[in-house]
Amino acid sequence: MSRPIVIIPADTKVIETLTFDAVGRKYSAAVAEVAQCQPLLVPLEAALVDIGAILEIADGILLSGSVSNVHPRHYGTEAPLRPETMDDARDAVTLPLIRTAVEKKIPLFAICRGYQELNVALGGTLHQAVHDQPGLNDHREKPKDLMEDRFGPSHPIRLDDELLKWVGQETVIVNSLHGQGISRLAKGLRPQAYAEDGLVEAVMGPMDHPFLLGVQWHPEWKAASNDVSVSLFNRFGDAVRGKRTS
Repeated sequence: MSRPIVIIPADTKVIETLTFDAVGRKYSAAVAEVAQCQPLLVPLEAALVDIGAILEIADGILLSGSVSNVHPRHYGTEAPLRPETMDDARDAVTLPLIRTAVEKKIPLFAICRGYQELNVALGGTLHQAVHDQPGLNDHREKPKDLMEDRFGPSHPIRLDDELLKWVGQETVIVNSLHGQGISRLAKGLRPQAYAEDGLVEAVMGPMDHPFLLGVQWHPEWKAASNDVSVSLFNRFGDAVRGKRTS
């Protein structure tokens, strides 16, 4: 029996003046190795992307993290603090894709930028610079650190509600590589985890959705060797297989 398909929208990457569609290998590896599904990358050119066609073959969707940010025009009128980090092509594909996937109850796992996209797509807002907000900590990685240290354990989060039941631990240590974060939570999303400063670090969708989870950290990093990551990707894979057989 063939594996179910998990769609992963790509990022825009410019290498030596040429534009590429790219996704970090750690995301597709976590889908293949832990969720036991077949990852399939979707290129980013809104005029050429048929969301209906994508969703006809998608048993699930994974929204990856990225160095880019969601353009603030999608949640307000303010200009971007860092225009060089915008990826309009990704926004044009992922935001309508999320809304349709939520409506059709397609399993969706959103990570870091994907987590922020989920909140924005459903009507929420973001802090463009969490570290500039009174009472909130600096959640950014140290860019001069080795990759192992950037993605290493950074701070504790407190789990709540359904995610607490899934993981079975009230407090876990997660990595932290984000400058932006949720400001106003979108209607229909339920907070599931909090950082020490109160920032919402995980959300779930409506109770009747088979799997709609967003996390601010990076569970895809060495997912097979992290108990929390294994739990999340296993549940995602189970939901995706359930969608295929329903």
